[in-house]
Amino acid sequence: MTWYSPEDMVWTPASRRLIPVRLIVIAVVFVPPLVATVILALLVWNGMWWITAALLLLAAWCAWIGVRLVLAHGWAEREDDLLVKRGRLWRSVTVVPYGRMQYVEVNSGPIARAFGIASVQLHTASPGTDASLNGVPADDAARLRDRLTSRGEARLAGL
Repeated sequence: MTWYSPEDMVWTPASRRLIPVRLIVIAVVFVPPLVATVILALLVWNGMWWITAALLLLAAWCAWIGVRLVLAHGWAEREDDLLVKRGRLWRSVTVVPYGRMQYVEVNSGPIARAFGIASVQLHTASPGTDASLNGVPADDAARLRDRLTSRGEARLAGL
């Protein structure tokens, strides 16, 4: 048993289809500066190769971290609350009681839609609660939203 995972807990991991989505976003950020440094190194100054190498190393490091973070993300539905875990080095577990949920929304950008995944965002009365489930298969996201909403309404009715 670890500090964030009781032995009887069954975690649902984020879909591995989130990995290429994250890698595409990293590529969109790093490819333009890499192309610019290569062009400048060829045309203007050979010292730009060091900057190109540094950018490549930074992009590789970001990709490695991105993959590790996706593999560390998961959630677990319990009888009275939802647990969301994330992080490798700085681990966090967020517990959201169903009775405190105000609404649940499903988001999916164009890249995520192309890979068939979505994000489920839980909104509570507390602005500090960061409970988002990334990498949920699109088919399951709507069902999860409905299930969490109905559990929230049932717990709220009991107050």
